[in-house]
Amino acid sequence: MSERKVLNKYFPPDFDPAAIPRRKQAKDAQHKVRLMTPYAMRCDTCGEYIYKGKKFNARKETVEGETYYSIKIFRFYIKCPRCSAEITFKTDPRNTDYVAEHGAQRNFEPWREERLAGEESKLLKELEEENNPMKALENRTIDSKIEMDVLDALDEIRTRNARNERVDADALLDKLVDQDIVKEKSQEELLEEEDSKLAKAIFHNVDGDSVKRIADDDEPDLKQLLSDSAKSLLLPKFSSNAKNDEEGSLAKRKQKRPGSELGVVVKKRKQASTTSSPIKVESSNLSNTTSTTINIDPNSSNKISNSLGALLGAYGSGSDNDD
Repeated sequence: MSERKVLNKYFPPDFDPAAIPRRKQAKDAQHKVRLMTPYAMRCDTCGEYIYKGKKFNARKETVEGETYYSIKIFRFYIKCPRCSAEITFKTDPRNTDYVAEHGAQRNFEPWREERLAGEESKLLKELEEENNPMKALENRTIDSKIEMDVLDALDEIRTRNARNERVDADALLDKLVDQDIVKEKSQEELLEEEDSKLAKAIFHNVDGDSVKRIADDDEPDLKQLLSDSAKSLLLPKFSSNAKNDEEGSLAKRKQKRPGSELGVVVKKRKQASTTSSPIKVESSNLSNTTSTTINIDPNSSNKISNSLGALLGAYGSGSDNDD
């Protein structure tokens, strides 16, 4: 099976390439090529702007009678994309550029003008040096001086870069921070000095003596000077709930006392220790209250036990009546 893409072709043994007739072409023959515009231009017919790099189907031909050191110069034909007017430009091997010939004008390019001006000044300088040797010597001394200045500038840049490479970044940052701190302190000192000057101007008279305020005879109360919000913060308000809590705590304390569970309150009368001391006993209940007075002889224990029994009996009778 033969190859899809043939790389080697068959040549018969009696093949003679000189026997092949050469095709004759005219010297001004044109070829169709695909190109991109080498510079930005503007059509002279319709004013359409054609930017650099726009693709065109162009015709190429060799310019007759124009060469640059045996280098051929070519001309290209394109059409304006808006009005289809013919635009031509040709190569410029001397300046390695293209030259607008017909149908369009090249846009202004400042770097191109500077280059052309530099080349013209260089040509004029060469012409002067050919006829004037002293002028040539002056130009050489000026050029050498400029070259020395450039070298000195390069050496300075190299030394500065080497010095910057040796600098520690942390130390540099610390130095900057210290400078900021010193600057802030100086600003604070200036502000304090201004405040002191202002205070001195206000509280000192012309002679330099300090002016003091005379104290009032009747100084107001501090609470009167406070606002309502400040008074509420300093003096807390006791609500009804707080009072109820206090009453509940007092009731609990009374219940913990001995004898309070029976509802008995014993009151002693102060008398001489030699005589018998009468004790009044009150039994309290929710509905009524019964009171009993008992004379207790401190020398008799039996009487004390009997009085306690009577007290308990009185409490029991009071509870029965309540039921």
